[in-house]
Amino acid sequence: MRNNFADELYKIAKSNDKICALVADISPAGSMIDFQKKFPMRFINTGVAEQSMIGIAAGLALKGMRPFCYTIATFALFRPYEMIRVDLCYQNLPVTIIGMGAGLIYSTLGSTHHSMEDISIASSLPNMQVLAPCDPLEMRLATRWCANKNKSPVYMRLGKAGEPIFTENAIDGFKFGKLRYINKGDDVAIITYGITISLANELYLKLKSEKISCSLISCHTIKPIDKKGIINTLKTHKKTIIIEEHIPTGGISSKIKEIAIDNNLNSKIYSFTLKDKFIKFYGSHNELLARHGLSIKNIIKKIFQ
Repeated sequence: MRNNFADELYKIAKSNDKICALVADISPAGSMIDFQKKFPMRFINTGVAEQSMIGIAAGLALKGMRPFCYTIATFALFRPYEMIRVDLCYQNLPVTIIGMGAGLIYSTLGSTHHSMEDISIASSLPNMQVLAPCDPLEMRLATRWCANKNKSPVYMRLGKAGEPIFTENAIDGFKFGKLRYINKGDDVAIITYGITISLANELYLKLKSEKISCSLISCHTIKPIDKKGIINTLKTHKKTIIIEEHIPTGGISSKIKEIAIDNNLNSKIYSFTLKDKFIKFYGSHNELLARHGLSIKNIIKKIFQ
């Protein structure tokens, strides 16, 4: 997904001279090389200085630029948190922070590179909007929205590389702030976002093979969440399954349950999230997910036990 993001930002920058890119120790020999070569005056590598990256982006935004700050998710949000809060959110500046490799994707690099609570932290900030596109196509649409229509800070959570396409034939188009139905059914709604779409789609296909009518839904806009869309989904499906690669607190699971309670909806909701604990286990991405109960076998067992 990172290569697709870099390519899309490069394309946008060719027709919009307000677009600039700031990276923190991300090698320009990687996905951002075309941007750096074509627009050297709009490309800044601050090195391992994420606080400076955010401060510079704020200054550029105050001068009318539309900065994109791009680095690994844990370092994009956690390290410069105070600067994001004061420099960006307090002043409500149109700066987009790209958190690349979110969740447990950087599995073997350990907990320092695991971004398990980023959505909760970003969502807690006034004026901050939170996006988590589920595949490269949706990411391109979200990036265009950030570049051309956004007026406030954005945290956009991305995968790393090699993600398949899921939305090419989606029922709904991309619209900021709205749920997006990829497939539509009657019995079970599966709501997810970002990289967890692969697991959700696997579940969708498994249930479909069992003749269970399912909806597969991308909740790409986490803040502001689509309350009306959530209410309608809960009312029109017998069961709702939420899958997210994030701790229970502050993710869409807690948000959707809050909406259900506030609106007196007697809905059957199953949520599958990361556990509220750091992982002290070495393994692949899928092995780490399984340790947290995020596997098809465990999900099926809990829903139909």
